[in-house]
Amino acid sequence: MEPLNLSDAKLKYNEKGLIPVVVQDNKTSEVLMMAWMNLHSLKNTLELKTMVYWSRSRNELWLKGKTSGHTQQLVELLVDCDNDCLLAKVDQVGPACHTNNKSCFFTFINSIK
Repeated sequence: MEPLNLSDAKLKYNEKGLIPVVVQDNKTSEVLMMAWMNLHSLKNTLELKTMVYWSRSRNELWLKGKTSGHTQQLVELLVDCDNDCLLAKVDQVGPACHTNNKSCFFTFINSIK
């Protein structure tokens, strides 16, 4: 399938102009984190080939790894079938989570075995 141009993607942002992005390790397929992007952070990500998010708590762009050095190099960016969620496959340098865990998903609520 031919890649979409950003202007042709018809992304559906929420009422705050944000779209969720699930971040996955390109090598292991492990889900690393979930964050938010606006159009500006998405354009920066595509230009820099490194992940740039929108920080809702700080109300500003967030270049992943700027202070920690734990960067995420963009490998592939996909949009879901409803155009309202993104999947970023990245090469992760260091842990993805601010708690220094590899993934932000490390706390079990329930496990069915």
